[in-house]
Amino acid sequence: MFKRFQQRSRELEHLDKGDYTAEEYEGCLFELRRINQWLGDVSALRRSLLSQIARDGATEFSALDVGAGSGELLRVIAEWSRATAGVHAASLVGLELSARSAESILQESRGFAEITAVRGDALRLPFADSTFDYVWCSLFTHHFRDENVVDVLIEMARVARRCIFVIDLHRHPVAYYFYITAGRLFFRNRLIREDGALSILRSFVPDELRALARRARLRGIEVERRFPFRLVLSGGRGEVEV
Repeated sequence: MFKRFQQRSRELEHLDKGDYTAEEYEGCLFELRRINQWLGDVSALRRSLLSQIARDGATEFSALDVGAGSGELLRVIAEWSRATAGVHAASLVGLELSARSAESILQESRGFAEITAVRGDALRLPFADSTFDYVWCSLFTHHFRDENVVDVLIEMARVARRCIFVIDLHRHPVAYYFYITAGRLFFRNRLIREDGALSILRSFVPDELRALARRARLRGIEVERRFPFRLVLSGGRGEVEV
């Protein structure tokens, strides 16, 4: 039963194949916002990127969210920066390949002048070296095969002055079977139910994520587990870890 968890699945999700309707996609974006709040992505962001910004003592900073979806986490950072003493200004960019998602970032972020959206490919980020202080992505890298995850990490590190953070799923049987049970009860959207379960099978265990970071020649590599069943990779541009 647990053999399927020994290595990453290569089966494509509906979002990767594009076999969904516009209505299903809109419903997916709506439910993803709830999932970010319930299942730990906001918490993981606060304990990684936001904690690092606070430790760095930045009075202003710039950050890029690669594969930002509808920009939920961008708005979390904007609200935090406004409420945090000593942090005066944030410049936040959400990158999305999808025109609809880039538009959604702007629509959902009305009232946040510090948030902008850019269409672009994570494998070829449309920014010069060291454009941003921090670069992060959430629930994004599991959509790629290993060799492309390495390429994404290299690009993220290239445009980051300080460090990068990758928040993704921890491939674990308990996470999978809990999700498919909860999915039948609480998730109405087909993409959320089916892609969510497959996302866990396509995701990582800590050693896999650490090995990919080494292949990307990141420095200061750390992989931490976060509740519930999240992994957070951090690192920066530099020579390969030994």
